[in-house]
Amino acid sequence: MSQPTKIALRGLSVFHGVTQALRNVTLDIPRQQILGIIGPAGSGKTTLLRTLNRLNDLEPRVRIEGQVLLDGEDIYQADYDVVRLRKRVGMLFALPVPLPMSIYENVVYGVRLGGVRDRASLDSVVERSLTDASLWDEVKDRLHSSGLRLSGGQQQRLCLARTLAMQPDVVLLDEPCSGLDPISTAAIEEALTVLKARYTIVLVTNNTKQAARVADTTALFLFGELVEHGLTNTVFTVPHDARTLEYVTGRFG
Repeated sequence: MSQPTKIALRGLSVFHGVTQALRNVTLDIPRQQILGIIGPAGSGKTTLLRTLNRLNDLEPRVRIEGQVLLDGEDIYQADYDVVRLRKRVGMLFALPVPLPMSIYENVVYGVRLGGVRDRASLDSVVERSLTDASLWDEVKDRLHSSGLRLSGGQQQRLCLARTLAMQPDVVLLDEPCSGLDPISTAAIEEALTVLKARYTIVLVTNNTKQAARVADTTALFLFGELVEHGLTNTVFTVPHDARTLEYVTGRFG
């Protein structure tokens, strides 16, 4: 049985000045699944992610047409609470950016800003979030050492834990493993396959094999156009569009 829709895109177009980055995209993103987004550079993948939590608002030349519905509510309506949106829709970037403070304080940073001060509550958040990010066992004995002293893969999982500490509904990931070694990549992929039981996950990746491994559904974008979307196994083995087969088999892109 298919999962109900968490995010629905309806005729979504995004313009950077006169340049159109996304073209009339209609797409349903199911809750509690991983959607993999693939496509060559310049296809609009990151633009799509930034549209889902309105980070594009920070760029004055960006114009949005169409709808982005989160649980049926248009996040671009005039009175929508953007601060609340970004708590509900967390984002992890390709380059990990731990804060210059301890592992513990990295995880609880956003929670503290939200007004939580109780030590027992913060301790619980730290253990839960680091466990969810597959990092707890590696750092539980040095929570008060600097997050900057972790390896690159550990730093990325720390940033994931910081995102999860806010208990979002949706987690957006923009090439989170692009600079990581295979062991660190496997740790993040393992974490994502567990996390999808509680979160809707949208994963942009330039690694088609990664999408094939972890995504429940996959969408291929080319030059801002949604070319193909469906069950990952179908997209990679019997796609409807010839361009999809050419891309996933490495003939272009």
